[in-house]
Amino acid sequence: MTEPTRFQLRLRAPIDEVWHALTDPGALREWLSEYAEVDLPSRYEFWGRYTPDGDRPRQRLLLAEDNVLRFAWTVGGKETVVEIALTEDGDGTSFSFSQSGLPDYTAMLADPDSSLGLMYTFWALSVSNLADHVEGRPLTARCDLTSPLMSEEVRIDAPRGEVYSSIADPAVFTRWFGARIEAEPQVGGRWAMGSLEIDPEPAKIVDLVPGSKMSLAYQDGVVATWELEDSGGGTKLTFVQSGFSDEKPPYGAWMGWLSGLAELRRFHEVRPWRPLWVDVQLEGAPEGLITLDGK
Repeated sequence: MTEPTRFQLRLRAPIDEVWHALTDPGALREWLSEYAEVDLPSRYEFWGRYTPDGDRPRQRLLLAEDNVLRFAWTVGGKETVVEIALTEDGDGTSFSFSQSGLPDYTAMLADPDSSLGLMYTFWALSVSNLADHVEGRPLTARCDLTSPLMSEEVRIDAPRGEVYSSIADPAVFTRWFGARIEAEPQVGGRWAMGSLEIDPEPAKIVDLVPGSKMSLAYQDGVVATWELEDSGGGTKLTFVQSGFSDEKPPYGAWMGWLSGLAELRRFHEVRPWRPLWVDVQLEGAPEGLITLDGK
């Protein structure tokens, strides 16, 4: 039996505020979903264009008390169970998450844009937005799962040179992104998440303008591009994912990148910065791929 996906993160907000964000339908519509209806202890539903299989509500509330929220969610025709538990952590909150019934990491990579495969990056993006919401920061982005357009602009309160370094320098990229990055930072150089030695199909750097731009091309034709401009003492970052068929947009990768952009903003703007993520357990993931320790 596949072990549940688990992760834990730190939120810089009191536990009552985090619980309200999780259980108030108005708050859920701000950070999680297009639509939400909650009537504890009997109803907990969310759906819409930001939610996988979001044409209608597919959740069934199992428990909502003592800062523990548990609900069944039928995704891709399969019932999964999500559990979120909050505990006080000083003046902040420790947020523990698990979801049973998901494919393991290898199976997810084989079909990353299936409804079940989307769960990994859907929650990565969602809890990043939850963190911004409860900490009083503007959300970075949400993913419209009905649109093939994958372009996002974010403003980062840091000089352009510093933001560029955090994208182009693999060691700095690893710090904020939470997964080890190895790269040959030059046009034509290889770029891998994990290790160049174990990645059989690394991306290739196809465009690199120091201080302004970097583009990665993947074996399947998808291109990820960061473009930087000065903006009022900070930096405007435009991130685009292109090179795919509009018939099958790679939403899984896009949500993963968007969650990374949220942490990139935190890396430059929140002091003292600590990684949002404390621990992540993806069944079947290669050892060393997920670090999430800020080192």
